[in-house]
Amino acid sequence: MFYGQVVRLLEKRGVSLDAIAEIVYALQKPYHEDLTVGQCRESVEHVLRKREVQHAIITGITLDMMAEEKKLPEPLQTILAIDEPLYGMDEILALGITNVYGSIGLTNFGYLDKRKPLVIGRLNRGSAGVHVFLDDLVAGIAAAASARIAHRLPDGERFEGDV
Repeated sequence: MFYGQVVRLLEKRGVSLDAIAEIVYALQKPYHEDLTVGQCRESVEHVLRKREVQHAIITGITLDMMAEEKKLPEPLQTILAIDEPLYGMDEILALGITNVYGSIGLTNFGYLDKRKPLVIGRLNRGSAGVHVFLDDLVAGIAAAASARIAHRLPDGERFEGDV
């Protein structure tokens, strides 16, 4: 429904689908030796076609943009401007994305939120603009796309002798 708008919003904020696909590839390559970045991008695109994911992205990016323009009421304006460490709504919004693909999405998100690899780290380190929500949204998208690959390409060989 809003797929094109969401992709344009992400790109306007400095996040390409390829950058998210690189994160997915790094997460899943150790488990799937034939995995390609193209498959990871396809998974990212699939996640972005979910309406609840689109809504989360639109909401978070809009709040980041409003904070940049100093258009939020206090104390929210200050909370976002300083990226208050105990403000957890950014993670909560992103967890809505990860939940689309089950508990592995949650564990992937926790890892990405802690490690902040690639574009997530760049956004978190305070590149131009307010990215309180965006860094977590990108982690949520990558975590969900990773979980989708894990579900679609199970690594069943290691369990063959267990039954």
